[in-house]
Amino acid sequence: MTLDAHLHLWDLERVAYPWLTDALAPINRTFAFAEVQLQLEQAGVDRVVLVQAANSVEDSAAMFAVRSPLVAGVVAWVDLLDPATASRQLDEWSEHRQFVGVRHLIHDEPDPDWLGRAAVRSSLELLASHDLAFDVIGVLPRHLEHAVALADELPSLRLVIDHLGTPPVGMTGSPWRGLLTELSRRPNVFVKLSGLTTLGGGSDAARLRPFVDYALDAFGAARVLYGGDWPVSTLAGSYAQTWATVEELLAGASTAERANVLTHSAERAYRLSAGRSRRA
Repeated sequence: MTLDAHLHLWDLERVAYPWLTDALAPINRTFAFAEVQLQLEQAGVDRVVLVQAANSVEDSAAMFAVRSPLVAGVVAWVDLLDPATASRQLDEWSEHRQFVGVRHLIHDEPDPDWLGRAAVRSSLELLASHDLAFDVIGVLPRHLEHAVALADELPSLRLVIDHLGTPPVGMTGSPWRGLLTELSRRPNVFVKLSGLTTLGGGSDAARLRPFVDYALDAFGAARVLYGGDWPVSTLAGSYAQTWATVEELLAGASTAERANVLTHSAERAYRLSAGRSRRA
């Protein structure tokens, strides 16, 4: 079985996505699950985790409304700046058995230290008490620095670093390696192989391999999970091309390592079995 732990959907007629502008014209349209389902099946993907794409209740509600046996989990949004509201929203979303985690578009916040705010920390404590994961979009080094601090302060909170922490493909002088090493030393941190083809590597696995190999060495396959990042990934190619690139990047992995990256790591990070029975 193969699990894609990072897939987006959006309906522009029902939900606002401020970051979708004319600069992203190819994906500035509605993407429904029906459009990707056949592509997933052709790639051999059996389950997916839907991940929020807007800091809104409406976006989360739309994901929970998807009716498909392929949807194993949903990473939703709650208002982390207001712990009281976050608590209420967590209780509400927990009525859905697919609810497995929370994410906020921190890279769209003007304040690079948004994750360090006291209110956000208090809300993340609530996530830990609900046995939920928190996805971190580490675009800036400061984001990853805060993730290190979070992992230390909240050891019961599972952190999932999206898009491999934005490795510096084609760049030099980045602190990425050092920060990823620090994160790997925290056992409650996972890293997601998602969004890589749109980081400048495209379908050129050779450009991406040093970063993927480094993450696998640092974290071990048991804490590395696959995510296709559809439909953002279509900016660089089809789902089939994204999948082919991942297959090439994992060509040297053992059967056990592949099973972890493509299935079991996501199950551990998102407690998918527990999440599916949370309501009961």
